[in-house]
Amino acid sequence: MENKKQAVLSLSGGMDSSTLLLHLLANGYDVTAISFDYGQKHFLELQRAQQLVTYVNDVISRQPTNKGARPSLVKHQVISIQGLGPLLNSALVKGGAKVPEGHYAEQNMKATVVPNRNKIFASITQAVALSVATQKKTECVIALGVHSGDHAIYPDCTEEFRQADMDAFRMGNWESHLVDFYAPYMNGDKFTILQDGQKCCKKLGLDFDEVYKRTNTSYDPNEKGEASGKTGADVERVLAFHKLGKKDPVAYAGGWSAALAYALTVEEEFNKTAPSVFTQTKLEFPN
Repeated sequence: MENKKQAVLSLSGGMDSSTLLLHLLANGYDVTAISFDYGQKHFLELQRAQQLVTYVNDVISRQPTNKGARPSLVKHQVISIQGLGPLLNSALVKGGAKVPEGHYAEQNMKATVVPNRNKIFASITQAVALSVATQKKTECVIALGVHSGDHAIYPDCTEEFRQADMDAFRMGNWESHLVDFYAPYMNGDKFTILQDGQKCCKKLGLDFDEVYKRTNTSYDPNEKGEASGKTGADVERVLAFHKLGKKDPVAYAGGWSAALAYALTVEEEFNKTAPSVFTQTKLEFPN
């Protein structure tokens, strides 16, 4: 059995999975990252994922090894299933309806659900993880950046779904006991994810702003790559950075101040009629 811990990460290019990439590296994992081109409107996220991997690998490759083993370079591959896009009914795919604006917990955000997306991704990541495990004769985790804010709108982000999916995977594959999933942010939110990101950047010698400007959360970026600041995903991200006391390093179409003002207004209006889902959750992460 190899001593190096193995992980296969579904790297969307968003804030959550990008932070999880740092988390895995900081905790001694050898990471194979997979991104999916499924015909999404926000193709920018794939470009950002590639930019982040390039940045992280460059920093790692320049680190001295005299103080112990440095993290392994990230292996990254984009898998194209974009031919599936025109067959899917979702506001997130090219040709779909307009991406809704507002609070990320509102019912209209269900328009951003892509039918069976995470199940499709899971089947591929499971196949890769099992191949890594059997080839290296060691255990391998499937790392997922899902968090508590996803659960109300995206049923394929719940722990119940993941467990049922893993049960089916284990029934259909030899040596599947070598693979499990790892979702450290399941009970957290984007604020706690950013907190972990700060910690991991420090441990890995990465610049926090350089990392997060190479991520995309917006479902509706413009041709310049600027986030709209209006979609539910934007609002959630902006509030997380604000709570952390930092300005988001990505560009917003109307500027950071306008994006923050909009997010705060949306949050205030939402809280008048519903309990806030944006609450701090204390999570304990491995050292």
